[in-house]
Amino acid sequence: MVPKITSMAVAKPLCSVSCLLLSSSLVFVVSLLFFFSNSLTSDQNPRISLDTFHTGINVFVAELPRSLNYGLLDKYWSSSPDSRIPSDPDHPTRKTNSPKPEKYPPYPENPLIKQYSAEYWIMGDLETPPEKRTGSFAKRVFSESEADVVFVPFFATLSAEMELGNGKGSSFRKKSGNEDYQRQRQVLDFLKNTQAWKRSGGRDHVFVLTGNLFRSDPVAMWHVREEIALSILLVVDFGGWFRQDSKSFNGTSFPERIEHTQVSVIKDVIVPYTHLLPRLDLSQNKRRHSLLYFKGAKHRHRGGLIREKLWDLLVDEHGIVMEEGFPNATGREQSIRGMRSSEFCLHPAGDTPTSCRLFDAIQSLCIPVIVSDNIELPFEGMIDYSEFSVFVSVSDALRPKWLANHLRNFSERDKETFRSRMAKVQSVFVYDNGKADGIGPIQPDGAVNHIWKKVHQKVPMVKEAVFRERRKPAATSVPLRCQCI
Repeated sequence: MVPKITSMAVAKPLCSVSCLLLSSSLVFVVSLLFFFSNSLTSDQNPRISLDTFHTGINVFVAELPRSLNYGLLDKYWSSSPDSRIPSDPDHPTRKTNSPKPEKYPPYPENPLIKQYSAEYWIMGDLETPPEKRTGSFAKRVFSESEADVVFVPFFATLSAEMELGNGKGSSFRKKSGNEDYQRQRQVLDFLKNTQAWKRSGGRDHVFVLTGNLFRSDPVAMWHVREEIALSILLVVDFGGWFRQDSKSFNGTSFPERIEHTQVSVIKDVIVPYTHLLPRLDLSQNKRRHSLLYFKGAKHRHRGGLIREKLWDLLVDEHGIVMEEGFPNATGREQSIRGMRSSEFCLHPAGDTPTSCRLFDAIQSLCIPVIVSDNIELPFEGMIDYSEFSVFVSVSDALRPKWLANHLRNFSERDKETFRSRMAKVQSVFVYDNGKADGIGPIQPDGAVNHIWKKVHQKVPMVKEAVFRERRKPAATSVPLRCQCI
């Protein structure tokens, strides 16, 4: 008979081993929690903790001729003034003397063009010498085989805006005599002959297509948009693109059933407009006297019809300022005063779901009031807009007195919290690196790096699509037939 003490003697070391394993596991878990808590609560950059393990993205720049990027700026500065800008002799929006030809000319101050300057700052970062790019998430490589993506250095929006600014809006959709179309065709003809395009079908090519002014349809690369449908598109919103898709959906328009064949949050990246108003630091914020501010055109097309209805509802409300104006120098000063003296800034849809007004409000620490049922915003997943913005459904906004009463219900503490959170993300929407030629170190926490981080998230999906396409068996020229006997 085995003594009972023997079982106890065996059980004791088993317990010790179990306890040891449990203790080790607890130490490991606590260490992980400590690590992640430090990452997630970092005051310096609380939004980009998911990028801790990312080393960057390898970018090859397609070898397009200079005439399709910086050469376009040379042409812009030597051309006549933009026909869409009203004359303002006190505050001209176009310099009297064109700058001397430079390797890297400055970007226009014309507000109709400047708001779409993402292409300039992204290119400027890639053109900056490597020793000055230590804070850049994108690493420029000079071999297609080393690249994660291929950047297409075509200033597509500038090209389109120059065509429109020369008074050729009526012929923009035509190909004959359209210099912008000729440039679009030149870009695609070049790319399609490269090994990089043939290898991926253009899926890993990145196009900057921020222009979206022509009757709310996309203007950049408009004539060849179907040929780049598989590529990674950097756009300010999907509004005009979705409408283009809806036209090809069996000749009908059902927004909830649109097959988005050209743009998608899965493969494309929403990027911010370039803000036109200067940044207001939180320490400079002063008491605000107005409840709500809006400046812009009352009458817009399509989705912007909501703006006209809101205008009529709000224009006579106490504490609400609704101003109609144009984005020239005078209008800019009015906007600065209006946004800095108001608690909230109205952001209804215009010709498209978004505008640079949203990013001007953020730089002005004016709490955005976003009236939209469907809107895509830059860097979602990295930034939670609900922490510093007020989202309102269209149906609620159109109820008489509802919006004003809703905004008045926010306490001073609520508004201070919104503004302090907003101040932490202001830099995220800044492209400008402070250099007149766009060449130099970028802000590590700025718009350019955030764009490349979003593109980096698309890379695995792009590679999967390329590999799946590559493995498809080639179709035989003669169909096989069953030889039955």
